[in-house]
Amino acid sequence: MAYTLGVDIGTYETKGVLVDTATGDVVAMAKRAHKMLVPQPGWAEHRPEEDWWGDFVHVTKALLAESGIAPEEIKAVATSAIGPCMLPVDKDGTPLMNGVLYGVDTRAEKEITELTDRIGADTILERCGNALTSQSVGPKILWLKRNHPELYARTAHVLTSTSFLVQRLTGEVVIDHYTAANFSPLYDVGTQTWVDDLAGDILPLERLPRLLWSNEIAGTITAKAAAETGLAVGTPVTAGTIDAAAEAFSVGVDAPGDMMMMYGSTIFIILRTDARVADPRLWYAPWLFEGEHASMAGLATSGTLTHWFRDQLARDLDPAEAFPVLAAEAMDSPPGANGLLMLPYFSGERTPIHDPQAKGAFFGLNLTHTRGDMYRALIEGIAHGTRHVTDTFAEVGQAPSRLRAVGGGTQNALWLQATSDISGIDQIVCDKTTGASYGDAFLAAVAVGLVERGDITRWNPVAREVQAAPSQVYDHVHAHFKRLYLQTKGIAADL
Repeated sequence: MAYTLGVDIGTYETKGVLVDTATGDVVAMAKRAHKMLVPQPGWAEHRPEEDWWGDFVHVTKALLAESGIAPEEIKAVATSAIGPCMLPVDKDGTPLMNGVLYGVDTRAEKEITELTDRIGADTILERCGNALTSQSVGPKILWLKRNHPELYARTAHVLTSTSFLVQRLTGEVVIDHYTAANFSPLYDVGTQTWVDDLAGDILPLERLPRLLWSNEIAGTITAKAAAETGLAVGTPVTAGTIDAAAEAFSVGVDAPGDMMMMYGSTIFIILRTDARVADPRLWYAPWLFEGEHASMAGLATSGTLTHWFRDQLARDLDPAEAFPVLAAEAMDSPPGANGLLMLPYFSGERTPIHDPQAKGAFFGLNLTHTRGDMYRALIEGIAHGTRHVTDTFAEVGQAPSRLRAVGGGTQNALWLQATSDISGIDQIVCDKTTGASYGDAFLAAVAVGLVERGDITRWNPVAREVQAAPSQVYDHVHAHFKRLYLQTKGIAADL
């Protein structure tokens, strides 16, 4: 028997799976919840020791105990995590602060503006493939240097969440190219190398991890890691990647034109492309394998909003049973939510507007509106934000040929249908929506030659389709959605 282990660190939860490589069956699954820390507005953090490594150890031990599988039968390990993050570590690999999260953390707004003005937006887009935004790691490293020079001076390496896990498992300091492309302006997408000619004052390049592709083996489990996790010494570990990429791979996004829509704490979209797409509204990265390309987009708050709504406006409901009740209430509200419109910018917004000062809003409230109207407006607001992204892809000639939905939000029928209806795009849902950890297990199997890339259709076949039912109501509301943002943008920034 041969098994692979996949572990993914999400924004609010870590999930691990053990998969039988012969069948693609999940033989054991384990989860552990953690919190996203928001020490002040615009900041978002994780505790690397507790939330990343602690969770990895916990779920791995749980998987071994539940399955009864001998550690030696696990032929490879792959990890993914929220990303891109920024974590400085000392010469011993010890974290010097909490991990600074991806685009939901907007603390480096000043550095983004300064670097863009200094280097030039066109140069950054040409060399780095992406405009500098809150998703970029380079400005956050510069923020660290300026605001915590004592920590910066002790920094031996700047890691992201996946790099930290791989280092703990193998002792190797590596990063995959897909993640590294988010370290702008320190990564050149043309040469696919670290560079310091654009902003040499950010960080010496020797403090960045070694670059690998996601199907490459970074190292093997050390004796120390084996003692902590229960895994066998010498087990191969891949370079890993960002969770969204692993999630896309888990549902068969592998050919140009394939698009993944990940329904999670945020909406994240990946489109496999024939060549590099250069547009400042979108993100670009080399795909998981050498010579391949991907274009990405993401909202700042999506599933997070449903949790906020439940916790603040549905306190009368049992939290464990609240979402089905709220969905039923929303189904009593018609498309358009009886004239109620919601802007989902509760943590600013990422693509396509890249506005960290954007604000959330319910607009059009009157005394006849119900909680069901508000919840429907919230779901539709997320869907309108998603359409804003898919329309942007179409505008640059990259409309998807096939869209695959994945993530916990695929269990929310209202959310799925509203997204298809508002965007006008059908969606495919595969049999297993386990997500990134399942994609990690498949990538691990590919890396050690146990399966071929095309075997994902055998591991995870299509289960159902969501058919779009576009309406003039939604087209009308979508125009107002974009206008409402533009007309309140100045007020939001002033607030």
